Amino acid sequence: MVIKLSQELIVNSHKTIDARGANVHIAYGAGITIQFVKNVIIHGLHIHDIVSAPGGTVRDSVDHMGFRTASDGDGISIFGSTNIWLDHLSMSNCQDVAFNHFGRGLVQRMPRCRWGFFHVVNNDYTHWLMYAIGGSQHPTIISQGNRFIAPPNVAAKEVTKRDYATQDVWKNWTWRSEGDIMMNGAFFVQSGNPSKKRPYSKKDMIKAKPGTFVTRLTRFSGSLNCKVGRPC
Repeated sequence: MVIKLSQELIVNSHKTIDARGANVHIAYGAGITIQFVKNVIIHGLHIHDIVSAPGGTVRDSVDHMGFRTASDGDGISIFGSTNIWLDHLSMSNCQDVAFNHFGRGLVQRMPRCRWGFFHVVNNDYTHWLMYAIGGSQHPTIISQGNRFIAPPNVAAKEVTKRDYATQDVWKNWTWRSEGDIMMNGAFFVQSGNPSKKRPYSKKDMIKAKPGTFVTRLTRFSGSLNCKVGRPC
């Protein structure tokens, strides 16, 4: 089944999109937007060849409608949302995508963070072209149990990139690398005071496996070949 969205699919709170047992492609049109909602699960989709699409009139309450501008070609766009679970998705050839295994040829923004708290756990990064994890506006980033394999380019070995701030400013941002594996010259520039009380708790964290587990954890990344009535 191939679904071509003429406009972005805006997902409300408390929704599940589950493609297990079917071969469902979101392709050749707009992508999926998760904005200011909570408790959303998306599982098992193939998302590819996503392009920018025109906006339209959106009703967000019984007494209000507004015009939404064009989407920007994200495979899945998440903004201002909590308790979002994206599992076993295959994404390729979108204008913007996000992965669990970040393969060769990707440039940057894996993720690109602004404000808020970001826990980056057990991902496999292979040969980015500019940087892997970036941010601005004082985000808190905790990287745990990831594997970073730097590209051959000696100017692109650094995992991190801070934007729109001088070192005097970003040195106070909490960016920590814990249990990550650095290969081929990769390095993570940490910042913030490690002895200062952390602005997050265990409730904000996913329990990370050591970086040595990354190959096993990501080898089945992407949509699963499931059949109804059988284990995936």
